[in-house]
Amino acid sequence: MGFAEAELTHDAFLGGRVSAWQPRHGYRAATDPVLLAAAVEATPGQSVLELGCGVGVASLCLSARVPDLRLTGVERQSEYAELARRNLGPGARIVTADLTDLPADLRQDSFDHVIANPPYYPAGGGTSARDAGREAALREETPLERWVEVAARRLAPKGWLTMIQAADRLPEVIGAIAPRLGSVTLRPLAAREGRPAGRVLVKARKGGRAPFVLLPPLILHAGSSHSTDGDDFTPLARAILRDAAPLAWR
Repeated sequence: MGFAEAELTHDAFLGGRVSAWQPRHGYRAATDPVLLAAAVEATPGQSVLELGCGVGVASLCLSARVPDLRLTGVERQSEYAELARRNLGPGARIVTADLTDLPADLRQDSFDHVIANPPYYPAGGGTSARDAGREAALREETPLERWVEVAARRLAPKGWLTMIQAADRLPEVIGAIAPRLGSVTLRPLAAREGRPAGRVLVKARKGGRAPFVLLPPLILHAGSSHSTDGDDFTPLARAILRDAAPLAWR
């Protein structure tokens, strides 16, 4: 059973350039999938696989910036996969499956880019979310290493993995990437100047041999505290989140 219309909201992203149906109560996309999409250096005509696509916001934002992409999404929660199909339209392929048990035809395919926003919270401990869909999106059941392993298998030679993750999980991410991918580049994401990074964007290449690169952090908000007069995003963050600007990696 999918969501009833009364259980949905239709929300704008990228300053209204795109919109997506989301559950009113449950996992709701915010800035993370938008930042993930901005970090993907795709070009028209390339293929992109999103693991754990939810309702498809990252792929939707990426397609708004880069035309003519061949989009595939994998989502294990059928009601969220149904919304991803609705949001992305018939040009995208949405597969309802667990990433550890992909259908045979998808296991034979390869992609120029694999993108992912895995759950931030490790299994066990903590307080469970009241909504099962939100809990499944936020708390890990499949280890991070398996996410990276599946992504690496699905990448074409010289293809790129782009992932967003909580900063405290970075050692696990790097440990999973190291034996499988190379040319690792990391950009921390900090809420404000002088604050520790709360999240990280990580890129890695199949067959890459370039040295590790640690880029300056992307600062999301200006000032030392939240402003009550509209949003307080920094100019670069506003360009990404409102104007569909890419996040440069060089």
